[in-house]
Amino acid sequence: MNDKYILGTINTEIGIVPQVSSLWSNSDIWSAIKVRWSIGRMSYSIKPGMYAVGKPDATSSIFVTGNYKLSFDHVRRALNGMDAWMLVLDTKGINVWCAAGKGTFGTSELEHRIKMHELEKLVTHRTLIVPQLGAVGVSAHEIKRNTGFRIVYGPVRADDIKAFVTSGLIATPEMRKVQFTLLDRTKLIPVEIAYGGYYLILIPAIFFILSGLHTHGYSVDKTWTNGGKAIINLIGAYMAGCIFTPILLPWIPFKRFSLKGLLIGWILAAVLALNHFSGNNIVEIVSWFLIIGGVSSFIAMNFTGSSTFTSLSGVQIEMKLSLPLQVIALGVGFTGWIITRFI
Repeated sequence: MNDKYILGTINTEIGIVPQVSSLWSNSDIWSAIKVRWSIGRMSYSIKPGMYAVGKPDATSSIFVTGNYKLSFDHVRRALNGMDAWMLVLDTKGINVWCAAGKGTFGTSELEHRIKMHELEKLVTHRTLIVPQLGAVGVSAHEIKRNTGFRIVYGPVRADDIKAFVTSGLIATPEMRKVQFTLLDRTKLIPVEIAYGGYYLILIPAIFFILSGLHTHGYSVDKTWTNGGKAIINLIGAYMAGCIFTPILLPWIPFKRFSLKGLLIGWILAAVLALNHFSGNNIVEIVSWFLIIGGVSSFIAMNFTGSSTFTSLSGVQIEMKLSLPLQVIALGVGFTGWIITRFI
């Protein structure tokens, strides 16, 4: 991992601590863009441990975060102009919210790091500022009992850290509120598109080739005529689930993401049908409705893990109910589409 963000070191009671920049370099910005497109996402992490921003001393605050570099970068940038310590837990390169749910941003890891880095020698106070989104993984009373350090939960967003500190570590109701704004949803779109990977090439290619089938054998002309429309339908289905659904999320009826994606998929299917991209007979049109709706519904359901609109139990119930129906819709739709090649 590129460590250009490290400016130097600071000698402390617990040894040498790396001093990091609170400003993003061009390299940091470019890396953030790439990881948004899922490029190098699985290795986008930093070494866990203690870091310093500015010139902190024994009275400076300690902010806890995970070793997913994008999380680390947002925190250090939010500390610009401040003198503070950063305690980075080993979350296996996963962001704080997800790591807290998985247990890697948790009580045992935090306790281990407090003792390992001898924080009682580093600072005179006994307060750690933990991100609110990590609260589900941290037992404050256990940390207090086993280490003597008090946990204070910081704001949801790193951008509010300065205001939080200025107010005496008191968060306003707005700082505690988890939003899922249009910008938040849009940021997730690139990685969802990237998840399609080779499937976005392979599956349309299969449809393109099969489009040439007909009652008398195989026709290259039909391949080009029908195959192009099939590719547009399939890519449109994917885009309906990973672009249009998240952008329009609050305004789409239904609570379940699978139904939201299904509705957007069917609206797109209707538009395509009206423009003669879904064939000229009822069987093919219905088949494309099933395929487009199934794909869009499935892709939209991926956002249940990114949204504050859902709970773990709700996601599990939705997947249990929706996945079989999506598979059936895709299977029936594909079968019907193949049949129409010979009608």
